Amino acid sequence: MAEDKNKKPSVWSRYTDADKKNLDELGKGYIDFISRCKTERESVQETIRRAEAVGYKNLSDVIANRQRLKPGDKVYYAFMKKSIALFQIGSEPIERGLKILGAHIDTCRLDVKQNPLYEDGGLAYLDTHYYGGIKKYQWVALPLAMHGVVVKKDGSVIEIVIGEDEGDPVFCVTDLLIHLAQEQLKKDGTKVVEGENLDILVGNYPLKDGEKESVKAGVLKLLKDKYYIDKEDFLSAELALVPAGKARELGFDRSMVLGYGQDDRVCSYTSLVAMLEIANENLEKTACCLLVDKEEIGSYGATGMRSHFFENALAEIMNACGQYTELGLRRALQNSFMLSSDVSSAYDALYASAYDKKNVAYLGKGMVFNKFTGSRGKSGASEANAEFVGKLRAILDKNNVHYQFSELGKVDLGGGGTIAYIMAVYGMEVIDSGVAVMSMHAPWEVTSKIDIYETKKGYSAFLKEI
Repeated sequence: MAEDKNKKPSVWSRYTDADKKNLDELGKGYIDFISRCKTERESVQETIRRAEAVGYKNLSDVIANRQRLKPGDKVYYAFMKKSIALFQIGSEPIERGLKILGAHIDTCRLDVKQNPLYEDGGLAYLDTHYYGGIKKYQWVALPLAMHGVVVKKDGSVIEIVIGEDEGDPVFCVTDLLIHLAQEQLKKDGTKVVEGENLDILVGNYPLKDGEKESVKAGVLKLLKDKYYIDKEDFLSAELALVPAGKARELGFDRSMVLGYGQDDRVCSYTSLVAMLEIANENLEKTACCLLVDKEEIGSYGATGMRSHFFENALAEIMNACGQYTELGLRRALQNSFMLSSDVSSAYDALYASAYDKKNVAYLGKGMVFNKFTGSRGKSGASEANAEFVGKLRAILDKNNVHYQFSELGKVDLGGGGTIAYIMAVYGMEVIDSGVAVMSMHAPWEVTSKIDIYETKKGYSAFLKEI
């Protein structure tokens, strides 16, 4: 329940033993999810596995077989294996609107370029291009794992995960030794490590001593022998370097989670769990869980929210329900309610000057709502209507969900965005909601277990009662 932040006790003090048991179970599942699903493709695969286990069908099969959907049916639509939408059909006509949880499953990383492999100084490197907003200096001297796919000319797909198992090698970006770093340390923080220098060290063993680029040749031979990858196959590959290793419980009291990619997989996981929990319920309004790609770079591209894949999927859903008209589709979008399930910044006492302490989220204080995002004079913001916020407050209080309202940081200091403004284009009611994250966009981010649990509770209450 929303209260004065300065007087509000931690949610931990209000929990029963049963609450703590449920929290621990959710936390274990979450840690497992973000430890295994570090790319959009992996997140979509896991979402499909979980959805099919509770009775979801592939919408593509429904369309191909010209099947009719009815209230209670559950379908998913995976798009290019990197975005996915789950729908549970309600008894009301869909043109009366949907209730939508929308999160993103992409996160900051280093992407391997199309012509990446080179040798210099007896060392082999892969050239990379960073993805999303990062502090580049945070990515040096850090164990990295490689995740992704390589697609051969014959259409066969080689899935790659190297660096996660204990016996795997890892990779890294090297750093300049402190003894020679006097000039480097004089640079602005954005220039201490240049983007073009975020190249991955991958080899030092020469195939044949004395031959030109023999280390590079050795790496190519290994790729061919072990993974069936040729040099030219990098042209049709999607390979990402991410922090190696599993997410972990953080703190002596194990109250927090330290892990890669919590922005925004903490909200995508809780949204998915909430959606699957209602699989056997009879809904009036159709429910949707939307997990999308490309948010970290502005939601551009075919799998980003700016594309029409969600609108097209909804049109197919309405058609399979015998409800499609162009006007009906427009009404459905406009009449919908959406939680843009994304993270917010958490107060960090070490950097207190960056925050307005009266209007910032705190770890351990529950689910977070941002009435608007954007930057400076609310530039680029999608601001939720007061009536919608009031309706949500009533639902959350009724279901004993602990929540807080926040802004990202001090006015004029910076800003950020989510997919809310894109969905608001349709005229639907949208607000940002999710989990507070400390060290956001760093290789390892911090969340509170109790905030994760309260957010899942909030998403469940939204799906059941909006």
